[in-house]
Amino acid sequence: MPLPESGRSLPKTSADNKEVGVFSSPGAKSLAQMAAIAKRLRRHIITMTGKAGSGHPGGSLSSVEIVTALYFNVMRHKPQDPCWSDRDRFILSKGHVAPLLYAVLAESGYLPLEELPTLRKLNSRLQGHTDCTVTPGVEMSAGALGQGLSFAIGVALAGRLNLKDYRVYVLLGDGECDEGQVWEAAMAAAHFKVDSLVAIVDNNGLQIDGWNRDVMNLEPFAAKWQAFGWHVIEVDGHDLGQIISAFDRAKQSKGQPTVIIAHTIKGKGVSFMENRAEFHGKAPTPAEVAQALKELA
Repeated sequence: MPLPESGRSLPKTSADNKEVGVFSSPGAKSLAQMAAIAKRLRRHIITMTGKAGSGHPGGSLSSVEIVTALYFNVMRHKPQDPCWSDRDRFILSKGHVAPLLYAVLAESGYLPLEELPTLRKLNSRLQGHTDCTVTPGVEMSAGALGQGLSFAIGVALAGRLNLKDYRVYVLLGDGECDEGQVWEAAMAAAHFKVDSLVAIVDNNGLQIDGWNRDVMNLEPFAAKWQAFGWHVIEVDGHDLGQIISAFDRAKQSKGQPTVIIAHTIKGKGVSFMENRAEFHGKAPTPAEVAQALKELA
């Protein structure tokens, strides 16, 4: 659905991705810094998928502010130590938007930026769907949709058993919520009171076959999650301030998991991709790459 622009101007400068240490609230980036990072992520996504000639730019672009807030303000993590046992976990359930995750991992310092153009190339660590056995910072190998929420519940329950205080964040697509496994997992998370778990739904209204309302209507979406026993927060998924506030509110919720329904625009930031189902899984041509990068300058 169309959303109003925040009107916030974006800085032109680029931050150094070589920063080390623990990314957490004390060292969180400002809204202006995160806006600049979000723009770089969009440029990476366009460049990567364009060079590869394949990939999924639409849903990658719609989720940019969500992952920017997580990696540069909300989550506790160590890029120089991806397996740090006390890290917060980010699970990418909609694994086809791997370009988004690779871009934010590179900007965070897990990967060299120079590696991003190897997306989908033979022997690259950056395959079309994520592989946790080869890519640092990737928590789950993804491919088939609908599995990430179940996986995230297991990770959260493991933390509970091990007396760890880390939090688990899982990003789902709205079309992915057509999958029955999502709702089985939703029941389980509420039943076991997994309050260290936060699901974020990239609610851009489109999936590969068209509008969700035509393919499989999800509405009333928020009411469904509430009925399954979740704490529900709805936000403008492109407003960094709203997103960060929602994550803060989720931390205060006890005894039940939280879902943040982020209302977004598929292909956000690139005029000819916005609200276009065909760019769910179609890479931009060289001419379209040039136009998109011009718009994202």
